[in-house]
Amino acid sequence: MVLEIRLSNFFSIKNEIVLDLRAGNIKTQMARTLHENTFAYKEVQILKSIAIYGANASGKSNIIKAIRFCVTLILQSHTYNENTVFDYVPFKFDGYPNKASSFSIRFVINEVEYEYAFSLKKNEIVTEELYYYPNGRRAKIFTRNESAGKEKGDIYSFASAIRKPMDVAENTSRKTLYISRASQMDREIPKAVFRFFDEQFVLGLKKLNELFLIFNYEENKESIIKALQTADSDIVNFKFNSFKGKDFAYYAGDIPKDDVQQERLTISTFHKLNPDIAFNFDTEESAGTKLLFHFMMTIFDVIKSNKILLIDELDKSLHTKIVEYILSLFYTSDAAQIIYTTHNTNLLNLNKLRKDQIYFVNKKEDASSDLYSLFDYKDFRDTMDVEKAYLQGRFDAIPYIDDSVENLKSIIHE
Repeated sequence: MVLEIRLSNFFSIKNEIVLDLRAGNIKTQMARTLHENTFAYKEVQILKSIAIYGANASGKSNIIKAIRFCVTLILQSHTYNENTVFDYVPFKFDGYPNKASSFSIRFVINEVEYEYAFSLKKNEIVTEELYYYPNGRRAKIFTRNESAGKEKGDIYSFASAIRKPMDVAENTSRKTLYISRASQMDREIPKAVFRFFDEQFVLGLKKLNELFLIFNYEENKESIIKALQTADSDIVNFKFNSFKGKDFAYYAGDIPKDDVQQERLTISTFHKLNPDIAFNFDTEESAGTKLLFHFMMTIFDVIKSNKILLIDELDKSLHTKIVEYILSLFYTSDAAQIIYTTHNTNLLNLNKLRKDQIYFVNKKEDASSDLYSLFDYKDFRDTMDVEKAYLQGRFDAIPYIDDSVENLKSIIHE
């Protein structure tokens, strides 16, 4: 599970922003009725979902993009060469391109809390550190500061949690995160941290052929069909077919070379009117049906294993009732989490979301993205209409449009 994420100097994010998935101290009757929206970790309640609202170009997507970049860096930096330039853009104004960007995350593995952080510039890692709470007390695993000297012994500081830590440090370049290299070199705690990011973070809708390989869909097939039918789909059965071919798999990414035989995935669906007639999922199903099917497969994978899902524009091409249904599925999980952006104001209802589950992103005058929660508005009562207040601009984070007749005429007839 994730407890907190902090980001600074990524894309439109200038100063540090905080996504806190630890529930706030809300003791109202309405919040108590939403007990399924949280789960317990020790004495703390953890949020199962966070919704991020904001105007177009406010920076909502940049928050998701920054988290995805940082997780990907953890998973891939041990493969980077000296000519690697990190694939992100720092905030472009006020001298920030010359400053380090930073990522920090608090998370839990096997009931033990960890704090991991790093900072970097476009061409190098600057700092990195890992702490944990093995006995309820904060303890250092390692710290790294590339500006502390030229020797590895000056740059790194270790406790006793990692076996032969300097062997890893000697093999870690300034393009590589220590945690990535240490995992590759079979060090136990770094391996556990690496696996957390690799196995627990789902950075978006997974490729269907990937889901086919990792997810036991036959075991969960009836549940998936029931979930689709609950969403008003008339699909009563589906089958995956896999064979070798030179064509590329659905959602499989790059098209292979002509001489490479790829594992090709096809899906057949069967409908209520005549369950014996097969439909080609890729060519005969609607875009909405394909997206819903894709969502359900990904969500079942996330919910069954209590993973963390990142989705930009959850409401894209999905009816508002389907979006509510998807979130309801998360609330039936033990400890699955979803962080998503949306423009769906129907969800801005304190009968559906707690105040600490609702975040807003506003573009400031200096072009940076500011992130804050409805929970920060202490004077906003549970009986108030959140959707109406948001659309009226109470929390900013909306586009301000001059749609007066005079202005529209001036645009058209200028």
